[in-house]
Amino acid sequence: MIKFTKMHGLGNDFVVIDAINQQIDLTAGQIKSLSDRHFGIGFDQLLMVEKPVSKNADFKYRIFNAD
Repeated sequence: MIKFTKMHGLGNDFVVIDAINQQIDLTAGQIKSLSDRHFGIGFDQLLMVEKPVSKNADFKYRIFNAD
């Protein structure tokens, strides 16, 4: 199970996944399936918050478009 938050604004909807406190390993195909509005969660963008790669950062942030 993946814990996520779904938000929307200005006509777009987003899914935010905290990949710091849970292990997430999604392929591009899985992300595309999740973005499907009929068979998945449905979103325009997936926002993934991950552990930082630098000691000067609080987190790493990746954005995946639905397509």
